[in-house]
Amino acid sequence: MLTREQFEDYCFSLPHTTHVVQWGNASVFKIGGKIFAIYSRWDDGDRDIISFKASDQSFAILPTQDGIQAAKYLARAKWVQVSDEAGWDAETFHAYIKNAYDLIYAKLPKKVRTALEEG
Repeated sequence: MLTREQFEDYCFSLPHTTHVVQWGNASVFKIGGKIFAIYSRWDDGDRDIISFKASDQSFAILPTQDGIQAAKYLARAKWVQVSDEAGWDAETFHAYIKNAYDLIYAKLPKKVRTALEEG
C-alpha cells in the first residue's frame, strides 16, 4: 500500500493536477476540476484506502479481489477503493492512478483540455 506521502508525490507528478484536502482529511486530486484519485480512511477509521476512477473492464473485475470494493457513493461512476489487503505494490497503484487520470482527462471538455495544455 502506498503511504499518503507516496500517493501525493505520484499524483503531483502528473501534469496539471490540483490538490485539496476535504471530507474530513481526504487527500483529493483533480485534473480540470474533476476528481481522479482520493486517499482517505476506511469507514471504520483504522485503515487507509485509495479510491480512483476505473475503466469499465477494471470496474467489473477489481471488486471481486480481496481488499477492493466498489467505492461508496462513487460506484455508479465506476470508482473502486483499495486497501492494503489487496497487496498491491507501488507500480500497480501508479498504473491504475494514471489510468484514472487519463480517463478523467479524456472526458474534460475540449476547451478545458486546451486551457490546461496552453498553461
